[in-house]
Amino acid sequence: MSEYVLFEESGAFRAASVQADQNTNLQVELPGGKRQKLKAVQVLLRFKDPSPAQLLPAAEPLAADMDPAFLWECATDNEFGFSELAADYYGHTPSAIEATALLLAIQGAPLYFHRRGKGMFRRAPPDILKAALAGAEKKRLQAEAIERMVSQLVAGNLPTELANQVDALLVQPDRNRPEVKAFEAACEQTKESSAALLLRCGAFPDAYHWHFRRFAAERFPKGTGFPQLPEPAVFGELPLADVQAVSIDDANTTEIDDALSVTRLPGIGWRFGIHIAAPGLGILPGSPHDAVARARLSTVYMPGHKITMLPDSLVERFTLAAGRACPAISLYVSTSDDFEILGHESRVERVPIAANLRLHEIEPHMVADRLNAGTTPECPHGEALLTLWRFAAACAGRRGKASAQAGLHDYHYQIDGPLHDKSTGAILDPAACTVQIEARKRGSPVDMLVAELMILANATWGQLLADKGVPGLYRGQVAGKVRMTTNAMPHEGLGVACYAWSTSPLRRYSDLINQWQLIAVLSDKPPVFAPRSAELFAAMRDFDLTYTGYADFQRRMERYWCLRWLQQTGTTQVAGTLMRNAPNVRVDDLPLVVQVPSAPELAPGSRIHLTLGQPDLLDLSIHSRFESVLSGGTASDETLELLDEVPIEDALVDAEEADEAQAEGNGEVPNVEAQTAAKTL
Repeated sequence: MSEYVLFEESGAFRAASVQADQNTNLQVELPGGKRQKLKAVQVLLRFKDPSPAQLLPAAEPLAADMDPAFLWECATDNEFGFSELAADYYGHTPSAIEATALLLAIQGAPLYFHRRGKGMFRRAPPDILKAALAGAEKKRLQAEAIERMVSQLVAGNLPTELANQVDALLVQPDRNRPEVKAFEAACEQTKESSAALLLRCGAFPDAYHWHFRRFAAERFPKGTGFPQLPEPAVFGELPLADVQAVSIDDANTTEIDDALSVTRLPGIGWRFGIHIAAPGLGILPGSPHDAVARARLSTVYMPGHKITMLPDSLVERFTLAAGRACPAISLYVSTSDDFEILGHESRVERVPIAANLRLHEIEPHMVADRLNAGTTPECPHGEALLTLWRFAAACAGRRGKASAQAGLHDYHYQIDGPLHDKSTGAILDPAACTVQIEARKRGSPVDMLVAELMILANATWGQLLADKGVPGLYRGQVAGKVRMTTNAMPHEGLGVACYAWSTSPLRRYSDLINQWQLIAVLSDKPPVFAPRSAELFAAMRDFDLTYTGYADFQRRMERYWCLRWLQQTGTTQVAGTLMRNAPNVRVDDLPLVVQVPSAPELAPGSRIHLTLGQPDLLDLSIHSRFESVLSGGTASDETLELLDEVPIEDALVDAEEADEAQAEGNGEVPNVEAQTAAKTL
C-alpha cells in the first residue's frame, strides 16, 4: 500500500505520495504529478489514507469548525506536537484527516498557540493571550468602523469621526488613523480627489473654503487670530519733523508704511523726504510682538481679504495715519533745482502726516502728458505730487532702468458680499459674493513716483548698513540669478549697487529686521544682529520660503476669482494671445492664462479665438477649445516678454516690487498656472 506524507513548504501545507524513502531524504510526487526531493525532517505526518489529493480538502472544513479557545483549554502548558493534542481532543488515535484538521486549526490561531518548531506548539500564556485578544478585537472593531466610514463617504455623507479631522486631511493627514485610512480608501473607490470628495460630503460648502482652509491649516495651524499682547515698548520723545507728508495707497490699505514730503530750499533746490513707519521702535527683538511677527513673517494678501503680519492694535499704533505725527525713519534727499542729488541724511523722528491720498482719487489727475508739460494735477497736494513725480523721473533716468514697464497691466479685484468677517477673519458666504476685475496699466505716473522713491530708500539704506559694516537682508541679482543675502551685493535688474527691503516694516519681517539694524546705526548703538549671525540667516531663510508660499497662494486665489468671474458672467467666448511657452494663451482683459492643446502650431504672439467650458474651482482649471485664428504672430520680443509677465494685484501695496519682479525676470507663468491651466474639451 502506498505511503503518503504531509509537509510544510513556503508557509503552506502540502500532501504527496512517497516514491522513494532514503531515510534522511525522500522522493515525493505531488497530486499534480510534480516530483521533488524532500528532507525527512520536513515531514509532519505519514499516513496511508486518504490520498494526498483528498487530505487537505477533507481536513479544512473540520478545522474551520474547531474553537481555538477550546483547543487552548485542552492543551498543556508544555510544548506539544499537534498529533498529541489531536489524540486528547478526539479521545482516540486521530486519523490523518483529524490530525491534519487540528494542525490547520492551531496553525491558524497564532494568538492562542506559539510555534516551537516543525509540528510543535505551545499555548500562549494567559496574560499574553488576553492582551492579544483585546488587540484583535480592537482591530476588528476598527476594520468595521473603517468599512462603515468608507460606505458613508462613498454615499456622500461625512462620518462624525471625520468632522474634526477635515483640516488635518487638508495638509498632512496621519495615515495611521482609521479615519484617514477610510478617507483614502473612499477616494480610491470613487476615483475622486480629496478635495472633491470632501466637498461632495459637505465638509465645506464651496471651493473657496477648501482653498482658504487648506492654506490656513498649513500656514496657521493655531488659527489666524492673534494672542493677547502687552503694550509695545516705550521709545521716548522723538523730534518733530518740519514737513507735511502725504501717503499714496490703495483704498483698502490699512498698513500705511510710507509717506513722502517735499520742501523748497531757497537758493539750493529741493529736499525730498521718504518717511517709513517705525514699528521697530516699539517692537523689540525677542519681545512677544516680535514672536508674532517672526512666526508670520509677512502679511498675506488675496482678493477681498488679507491676514496681517501684526495685530490691528499694533498697526494702528504705527501706521502713518493722516492728522497725527507718527514715529518714522526718514530719508531726506537734497537736490538741485534740476533734481541732481546733492546729499542725503537719515533721521528717527515724528512726522506729521497731512493726508492719506488714495490711488483711485489722484490717479485720474496724474496724466503723463500734462505732467511733462508742467501742469499741476487738479487734486489735493497737486504741486507736491508734481514735484515728487519730476524727482522720481530723474531717479529713474539715473538708474537707467524703465520704471514699471509700460504696457503691462495690473489687476484689481473688488469682492462684493459676505466673504470674511472683518473682526475675526472667519469665512462667511463666498458663494454669495460677486467679483469685479479692473485692469490698470502699470507704469502710470503714480506707479513710477512711488516705485522710484521706495527703490531710492531701499538702495540708500542698504548702502548705509554696508558702509557701517552692519548686516541686513538684501536682494541681489548678478548674472540673472536672484537671491537673498545678508551682505550688500548689486541688483543688476534694478541698476543699483545694493537693495535692502526697508520700506514695508508693518507687513514684511525682512523690512522690520532692516529697520532694527538701521535704528541701531542712526542711534550709535550695537546692531541687533552681528555679522554672520545664525539668527539672521535663519530669519532670512524662513522669510524667503514663507514669502514665496504666500505669493503662490495669492496667485491661486486670484485665479480662483478669475474663474468665478467667468462663471458669474457666463463668458464662454474669448480672445487671447499665444505665449512663447505654447500652448499657453493669455486671455484678453483678464489676468488669466489657459492651456489650449487643440490650437494648431502658430507663432508666439498669434491672436486666437477660444471657447471656454465650465471652470473647475477646486483644481482651478478650465476646459478650452481652439476656434479660429484672429491674426498671425507679429509681436515684438518686447511684447512677448510682456505676455509672459505675471500680473499682480494692487501694484501700490509696495510699488517697487512691481519693478523688482520685472527686473528679476519674473516672466514665466507660475507653476500654479502651468499645473492648473485648462484641459481640452
